[in-house]
Amino acid sequence: MPRWSKIILKIFAVLIVLILLLYVAVALYVNANKKSLLTSITKQLNKNLNGTMSIGSMDPTFLKGFPGVSLTLKDVMLRDSLWHTHKHDLLNAKALDISVNLFGLLKGNVQISKISTSNSSIYLFTDTNGYSNTTVFKKKGPKEKTTADGSSPAEINKFVLNHVDFVVDNKRGNKLFHFVIDDLKGKIDYPFGGGWDADIKLKALAKSLAFNTLKGSFIKDRSLEGSFKVSYNESNGIVDVAPNKLLIGEDTFIIGGRFDTSKEITDFTINIEAPNILWRSASANLAANITEKLNMFNLDKPIYAKCTLKGNMGPGGDPEINVEALIKDNVLTVPGGVIDDCNFKGTFTNNHIKGQGFSDENSVIKLYGFEGRYKEMPFSIDTAFINNLVKPIATGIFKSQFEIAKLNPVIGNETLSFSRGTANVNLAYKADIVDFKLNKPLVSGSVTVNGADISYIPRKLNFKNTSVLLNFTNNDLFIKNIRLQSGKSVVFMDGVVRNFLNLYYTAPEKILLTWKIRSPQVHLGEFLGFLGGRRSGAKGKNKKKSTFSDDLNEVFDKSNVNMHVTVDKLYYNKFLATHANAELLLSESGISLKNGSVKHAGGSLKINGHLSQKGNLNRFTMNTILSNIDVRDFFYSFNNFGLTSLTSKNLKGYLFSKTNLSGGITDQGNLVANSIQGDLVFDLKKGALLNFDPIINVGKFAFPFRDLNNITFDNLNGKFNIKGHKITISPMQINSSLLNMDVAGVYSLSTGTNILVDVPLRNPKKDAEITDVDEKKSRRMKGIVLHLLATDGEDGKIKIKLNRKREQSK
Repeated sequence: MPRWSKIILKIFAVLIVLILLLYVAVALYVNANKKSLLTSITKQLNKNLNGTMSIGSMDPTFLKGFPGVSLTLKDVMLRDSLWHTHKHDLLNAKALDISVNLFGLLKGNVQISKISTSNSSIYLFTDTNGYSNTTVFKKKGPKEKTTADGSSPAEINKFVLNHVDFVVDNKRGNKLFHFVIDDLKGKIDYPFGGGWDADIKLKALAKSLAFNTLKGSFIKDRSLEGSFKVSYNESNGIVDVAPNKLLIGEDTFIIGGRFDTSKEITDFTINIEAPNILWRSASANLAANITEKLNMFNLDKPIYAKCTLKGNMGPGGDPEINVEALIKDNVLTVPGGVIDDCNFKGTFTNNHIKGQGFSDENSVIKLYGFEGRYKEMPFSIDTAFINNLVKPIATGIFKSQFEIAKLNPVIGNETLSFSRGTANVNLAYKADIVDFKLNKPLVSGSVTVNGADISYIPRKLNFKNTSVLLNFTNNDLFIKNIRLQSGKSVVFMDGVVRNFLNLYYTAPEKILLTWKIRSPQVHLGEFLGFLGGRRSGAKGKNKKKSTFSDDLNEVFDKSNVNMHVTVDKLYYNKFLATHANAELLLSESGISLKNGSVKHAGGSLKINGHLSQKGNLNRFTMNTILSNIDVRDFFYSFNNFGLTSLTSKNLKGYLFSKTNLSGGITDQGNLVANSIQGDLVFDLKKGALLNFDPIINVGKFAFPFRDLNNITFDNLNGKFNIKGHKITISPMQINSSLLNMDVAGVYSLSTGTNILVDVPLRNPKKDAEITDVDEKKSRRMKGIVLHLLATDGEDGKIKIKLNRKREQSK
């Protein structure tokens, strides 16, 4: 070994021996002067206190503080001057280890460089009046550098906390922060100019982080682990916490903040950033009442979130909360459905209107650029607001373009069903939120439907190639450019509903939809569904109807529809009319028709009536006026009105008539047998009775040599009263070219026919040249007159016989 190495080793050995001797000397000194040293240390620790710190005993533990001297203080308690009132020890430590400077100790000036404690409790208490036990720490004056005896106040360079219960209990501010610190290590530097800088490592369990104990705790029972850089500026009293990673549970957060201690009540700002966190993990860090509500929603993939808390430790209630979140290509689950391909930026603040406090009432959620697909229907919301979380109101602009058949799963299968076509939606909405669902939204904007095939299930009506434009303006609904096609029928419609949105939710029975309807042709047989009772769509026993479908069905059921109809050609079975005009009112009670008019069979028909619906049977009432109608075409068009013996083949002429009738009609559009009741007044001009068997049968006996197959007359008028299967014929005169007769009685469609017929045998042709009306009338019944009776025959046909009673009376 070189000589110089030996010399260095010897010097090093001597130094070690000297240090050991010195430590032995210090140990002897400490043991010999425990009492005085404990007094000195207590005095040193109490220099900046407005209260008392008591120490039960002291033992040296040299190697812990090497090269300084470490002392273990046992049963250390720190109490403020009003401890006897609130009974909360600011510090209660079974063991408190401090490291002191060796040379200062020998000089009698104890300089503490490190403090560590374990199995201790720290309780920072503020009462309802704002008094805090932290007043135990005196604030140094701006020029206070040394104490009165010339020694410097204690500057702690390191501190260690193990298994320490740390509580901040602010009764005045309803705040409770409670942490069980498993391990906390800190290193403090004191730069020139005052203040300090600290590096801190933390591992703890959060028992409570309640900014308002009335609303619960954040990060309750969550583990915390991370490092912080903290600095204190003595001149302005600002404590800055530099942003750094903190593990909360299994999630990584970046947390920083600032605390202003210059005021009587400390202000704070805490910034929290979660770069990649799941929704449920984020909600688990919030108060239980908020977590319960947020867990009604979910996002499948992690999101980015950022939160800023601003407040103070005083009685100001909740802090100001501002949150930002970014959601990309996610799956959002909401009450009632799932939104795929979800993207949006969201913000939250509880200070929406400045100066109105930090509260749920003053809170707002804003969503920007919201996009997604609901049941394969893409949609977007440029901006959506949810104001006032106590009575939340949602507003926004909803846009969507999709194949309309995708609506079927949304509206259910009970009212409408779509098979093709497209829809384009652009609506601004405003709605209350009840149980996290939009309730009774008010909307403005438009909905456009093109090329749609629609089935209206309750009426079994099908429409092809349908187009609709819905405009919502304020509370009114304007329906424009509708094109409906059902079979051969094509209908164009424009409509309006005043105060629609209010009545839709509150009083659907008061809804009045006013239509202007025009059509080149309508086949009424394609709309027979309106004659049947409403039928509900099929649904399983356990299937719940959607709320939307319920509301829609109720509106269709209870609303009233007023139609102003113009149709070029109107078809029903054999009936053809042109230039049809009418006003129709559809309501719960049925269908009313006013001022109806058509051109038919060379003349015109005017009609007013009502159709009431009860299941498959419909009752109708109607008043009609017929003018110059070709009677043959008229009877043919209406299947002879149920008559079997008198048909369109037996008639010729032009009919003028007034009716007041009621009856029944099936859901297939057929008259119910024997249901017609009412009066019919008619006048047949230039008429003829062709091949009418009852007259021919009479003629076989009375007029065997006359042509009864073609009986003409200039004017035939009469009045019928119809009651079911019986038609009462008021006394009327029939003046024809070949036969005159007086007729009165009852004609039955089944049994009960009893018609009196008086037939003069005088040939009317003999009087054809007489122009005097009175003379012609007086000669009409001269000569032989047959008194006949038309009654039921045994074969079910009408039997004509002499009315012997009438003959005898004559």
